[in-house]
Amino acid sequence: MVEPVEKLPEEVLALIFRELPLRDRAVAARVCRAWAVAATGSAVWHNTSVSCDCELEDLLPPYLSTCLDHIHNLRLEYEPSKKPSRRAATELLTALAGRAPGLRGLRLECHGEKPLFDAGGDILSAVHAVCRTAHQLHHLDLRRLPYTLDDSLVLQAARDCPELRSLFLDNHALVDNVQPSSVLKLLEACPHLRALGLHLASLSRAALELLAAPHRAPFALLALRGACPEDARAPLLPDEAWATLSCRHPGLEVELELEPALPDEAVTRVLQPAVPVAVLRLNLSGDTVGPVRFAARHYAETLRALEVRASASTELHTALEELAARCAALREIHCFCVVRPSVLDAFRAHCPRLRSYTLKLKREPHPWRPTLVR
Repeated sequence: MVEPVEKLPEEVLALIFRELPLRDRAVAARVCRAWAVAATGSAVWHNTSVSCDCELEDLLPPYLSTCLDHIHNLRLEYEPSKKPSRRAATELLTALAGRAPGLRGLRLECHGEKPLFDAGGDILSAVHAVCRTAHQLHHLDLRRLPYTLDDSLVLQAARDCPELRSLFLDNHALVDNVQPSSVLKLLEACPHLRALGLHLASLSRAALELLAAPHRAPFALLALRGACPEDARAPLLPDEAWATLSCRHPGLEVELELEPALPDEAVTRVLQPAVPVAVLRLNLSGDTVGPVRFAARHYAETLRALEVRASASTELHTALEELAARCAALREIHCFCVVRPSVLDAFRAHCPRLRSYTLKLKREPHPWRPTLVR
């Protein structure tokens, strides 16, 4: 005989409820006392995703507020142009700052268009409040926020979040206001940091040297984005500094994303032979062939994924074929222009670990979907 749902063990109910959207969890909690206990338990809320666009409004008091203590990792989505969604996100973050000292991870994702002249003061103030109280915070990911991030946020994290393991500030803002001096203070205050995402202008030789110091914990990922005027003026980070860092942390991977704001001379400064580039995304307004050839010559041992957005040309096709022949460990290649058949053949022949590729032989409607290699 089938077991009645109301008699299922609390552990089984929790496994079911943690897969439900927020609004459905609220409904389940009102069915009976047993369901309420299961729906508000820590097993349901340990890892939580919330979309403020469709499910949070009017749920914070009193239902969600009683569960905030159980949230360890929160992924929060909202739409900045929709006032109810934005208000709900701000209220949740503010409540989280007062009720969730055990928070370990926070990831914010902004979807839709940002209103003109929107600096995101309300959201960023709420993030500051979370950092002030979440002293056990391990992971903070702000890559999907479209606002200008500045020194005050980095210094707040340095003061109040000494247990940070990862911090991602390499977002799509048009201005970078995080100074290298603030990054140095962050690295000094957070000795366990293993992953860091920055704009190029925020990184300095002193930071590379500090990361290479003997006392540092193993450092795994450095994600760098060049997309704003400050990044175009970033100083050269010498090849010997990168070589020392790679020697100190042999497992280090660097992700580079280079956007149209970077002129050719800035790209040349960034692409140093000793940088252990694992992921390279090129969306340049100038020369793309040169950087692809540079990657083929110098990143053959480390490159795992390449993304190219450029106009098709014979020179680009030849450079891609050269890269395929040299980078046998490549797992992903995505080229957003039509390529000749020999390019596709080269990656199939020389890259046995290839798992996904976007190599179109004729124009197709967008968005282009990658091909998965089984």
